[in-house]
Amino acid sequence: MTLYKDYPLHQVFLRRICVVVVGILALPVMLFWKDRSRFYSYLHRVWSKTSEKPVWMAQAEAASGDFY
Repeated sequence: MTLYKDYPLHQVFLRRICVVVVGILALPVMLFWKDRSRFYSYLHRVWSKTSEKPVWMAQAEAASGDFY
């Protein structure tokens, strides 16, 4: 039984296309913005999201095999 719903593949692709477009459009402004790392960190979090599960939890579960 899974607690979180996986997003359909077309929704993941649409989300990633939007992230690329926003990232490219924001690049000229972000070159001179002092807090650009927070913005691009947010874009990375949106890019990585493939289900309702929080991104940090999915990455922590995927990395647990590295230690055991």
